[in-house]
Amino acid sequence: MRVALFNDSFPPLIDGVANAVVNYAAVLQKHGHQPLVAVPEYPDATDDFPYPVLRYKSINTTRLVGYRAGYPFSAPAIAELEAFKPSIIHSHCPIASTLLARTLRESTGIPVVFTYHTKFDIDIRTAVRGHLLQNELINALVRNVEACDEVWTVSRGAGENLRSIGFHGEYRVMANGVDMPRGRASEADIARLRSLYPMPDVPLFLFTGRLRWYKGIRLIIEGLAEAMHAGADFRMVFVGDGTDRTAIEALCSETGLMPRCLFTGALRDRELLRALYSTADLFLFPSTFDTNGIVVREAAACGLAALLVRGSCAAEDVTDGQNGLLMRENADDLCRQVLFACSHRSEIHTIGENAQAQLYLSWEDAVSRAEARYADIIESHRGHPSVKPRPDLFPYVSDWIGTVNKMRDLSLRVWDMLK
Repeated sequence: MRVALFNDSFPPLIDGVANAVVNYAAVLQKHGHQPLVAVPEYPDATDDFPYPVLRYKSINTTRLVGYRAGYPFSAPAIAELEAFKPSIIHSHCPIASTLLARTLRESTGIPVVFTYHTKFDIDIRTAVRGHLLQNELINALVRNVEACDEVWTVSRGAGENLRSIGFHGEYRVMANGVDMPRGRASEADIARLRSLYPMPDVPLFLFTGRLRWYKGIRLIIEGLAEAMHAGADFRMVFVGDGTDRTAIEALCSETGLMPRCLFTGALRDRELLRALYSTADLFLFPSTFDTNGIVVREAAACGLAALLVRGSCAAEDVTDGQNGLLMRENADDLCRQVLFACSHRSEIHTIGENAQAQLYLSWEDAVSRAEARYADIIESHRGHPSVKPRPDLFPYVSDWIGTVNKMRDLSLRVWDMLK
């Protein structure tokens, strides 16, 4: 199969969806298929991947959404994608990438699959002021998704979120995997970690991900501060970066927690990150924003149990006290579970071993499942080119340009930044 993978984030920018696209391409190529990744241009990007990466014109929207948005009507990009002759098109971002995918479908008849990874309504409501403008963007996003031939979601909760913002079509749950092998990091990497970040032998808690408030980080800080005042001794490591990092560090200082905290920034060294997962006692991830929580499965790969909000997408398939810990979405309950972990380290480690056995999913298995579905979609469209209507395409572009113009209060002249 010749698989065209589209997304707006990709290295050098790393997030969960970029990680998914990198691994889809790697596993597809390993299995004898021909992937091509189409992503926006990014300053100083070096594409030394074993598969082709097509960079096309981009718009600097990093202040708005954290990454650059591609210009989906780039004629050179369309021509190169047509020359690739894809068997199937798979978009992982519901705005510019999916518009590009639909534009390619119009000239080739090749079906478009879309994966819904993120609660984009929360992203939009966080980034954009004005209820009417927010609703315009969300409605436009949903129309774009509904125009795809098949929709996948990374969890049941992600599907429920998509329904809640107005999606009326069918969807299929296709979970993401992790690129870490099952098992602890090597003793050499654990020793390297300890030489870089010496820590006392006390319970160690870990968070990895974007440093944004909507990840539940305020609950972590406030809950840990309560545990500290209750007499617990521990250390907390935050791995990642983000626009709220300064404010997060300020709250740690305010609460007196900072001497017990370490902020590593983004860790590109995956073996060092794996060593952190392998030495921590509990992974704190009280996020109700994330739809799949790849980091929870990464932790499970290394035998690390996670503390999750009951009913959240990240907590799907987790049983409290068996393969993870569950909490109500408040600082008091996080404190309660942290105090339990501090006084029951051996039991927490057993829960982590159960998480490794029951929650782990490799990218090899996740992409193999996707391959089988690709084959079914291709077969069902054979001789019947995809003719999904595009009546909303140009109105969508008009809406999008109009809404971008209304964002002047955010000081973003995005359409003037085309390169």
